[in-house]
Amino acid sequence: MIDQLPVIRVFFLASLAFVVAIGFTPLWASVLYRYKLGKTIRAAGDAPIYAKLHERKSGTPTMGGVIIWLTVLGLALLFFAVRQLVPSGFWHELNFLTRQQTWLPLAALVASALVGLVDDYFNVRGWGPKGGGLQVRHKLLIYMAIAIVGAWWFFTKLDFSMLHVPFIGNFDIGWWYVPLFIFVIVSTAFSVNEIDGLDGLAGGTLLAAFVAFGAIAFAQGRFELATFCGVIVGALLAFLWFNIPPARFFMGDTGAMSLGVTLGIVAMLTNTALLLPVIGLLFVIESGSVIVQLGSKKLRGQKVFLSAPLHHHLEAIGWPESKIVMRFWVIAAVMAVLGVVVYLVDRTF
Repeated sequence: MIDQLPVIRVFFLASLAFVVAIGFTPLWASVLYRYKLGKTIRAAGDAPIYAKLHERKSGTPTMGGVIIWLTVLGLALLFFAVRQLVPSGFWHELNFLTRQQTWLPLAALVASALVGLVDDYFNVRGWGPKGGGLQVRHKLLIYMAIAIVGAWWFFTKLDFSMLHVPFIGNFDIGWWYVPLFIFVIVSTAFSVNEIDGLDGLAGGTLLAAFVAFGAIAFAQGRFELATFCGVIVGALLAFLWFNIPPARFFMGDTGAMSLGVTLGIVAMLTNTALLLPVIGLLFVIESGSVIVQLGSKKLRGQKVFLSAPLHHHLEAIGWPESKIVMRFWVIAAVMAVLGVVVYLVDRTF
């Protein structure tokens, strides 16, 4: 029974997260619709192709990501409290909040989610430059600050300084671990944010990534971290129930940015940062398409894509939204499996 307990905990809490999030969604959705917290579509002058493709979605509520992170936070605190009150038994063992494995990813999830929530609120109220919420440079500074705190915690409190290179080995990179950590967290956050542009797209691709890293964490014996990933997966499934086309609400920065930050931290905790571009290949491609587009416009005065990120270009050339989302889900699932296989082969041989 002892050997089975980690498996039971992961699947039970993932299922419970799904049920809790499903139950919480109607309440949160009613708040979003009641207070008209709808997303503002960029003006046609700034992005004419995007505006034309998505004008029908203007006013659709955003901040749906609250369902995900609030469910994770609630279950983490609930079973942490239960462990203090119940001396032993099944309910006692459901706690997954520990200093070594889940304090930091949970804290980063909530902190970055609150920043995203403020940004989403500014956007729906038309506050900020051009009525679009916080400026990119301001968001960059805020998320860098969160990443710096995380890097400090890893380097000084958890004594992390090793980087694992698949099929080669571990390398102690010393203080270089700090800038690497910051780069991984910030780049993952913004890459995930770029893919959050179609109904169900971010949720499905994040789902595959967290399943993969949850499996890796479990294989490493980091059962609390694996459970943490499982709870996120359960909450993401509930979110997707309402976010598939046509979406009842969008994830928003409160979901996309926070889950991107958390995904990067989980990759660093499992020392598999170099597998992140494999498991999250679509995040790399999406952010890469934006970089290429901006660079080309600045250097050549011409666009490479009709609209960026890539999924908007595919829309512009005539792909139906559902086809893009489903195909991206397939690619995300394949890359997640491939990433886990690479990890297991590397570990075995």
